[in-house]
Amino acid sequence: MSDMERLARAGVVPVVVLEKVEDAVPTAQALLEGGIDVMEITFRTAAAADCIREVAQKVPGMLAGAGTVLNVEQAKQAVENGAKFIVSPGFDAETVKWCMENGIPVTPGCVTPTEIMAAKALGCQVVKFFPAGVYGGLKALKALAAPFVGMKFIPTGGVSAENLAEFLKAPFIYAVGGSWVCTAADIKGGQFDKIAALSKEARAIVKEVRG
Repeated sequence: MSDMERLARAGVVPVVVLEKVEDAVPTAQALLEGGIDVMEITFRTAAAADCIREVAQKVPGMLAGAGTVLNVEQAKQAVENGAKFIVSPGFDAETVKWCMENGIPVTPGCVTPTEIMAAKALGCQVVKFFPAGVYGGLKALKALAAPFVGMKFIPTGGVSAENLAEFLKAPFIYAVGGSWVCTAADIKGGQFDKIAALSKEARAIVKEVRG
């Protein structure tokens, strides 16, 4: 199974904001305990690269990727530290090209037909749709999926346990991204049992919808 396929199998890709390196391994272990074996560690904090390295080295069952990657330099740094996939909030052609050339799965953020066409032209088959809630959610995705046959989406932002099933039922949804299973507050507060429980709940919904 490819790294990209693992995202689809997980159904939920946790968007993880880590302020401290020492929280990386317990967070990864809590997600695994709940049945989620992928995580997107965002480059929003100074600790991101070190956190990716910690998880890559110490939690072998977890597929760690980097999120909020804005340029090639960040993508390189992430991969050097063990990131297995790259996620961007928007579409940056140079970053996508670099990932493609180096065999790194990449999902750029695309919300307009023009952005989707640009990603498709570079070989992307899966794109992030962010912020999903602001850009019309499932209704917008249905409209975009129609002309772009075969393109799959990972909606992020505005997805929760409440609407997860609704998103996953759509054939054009590859997986969903979300921070509700491991909020920054829960990580900061050491609420790892809660993260495991929320992950388990999310996985149960994925299994119910996708079998």
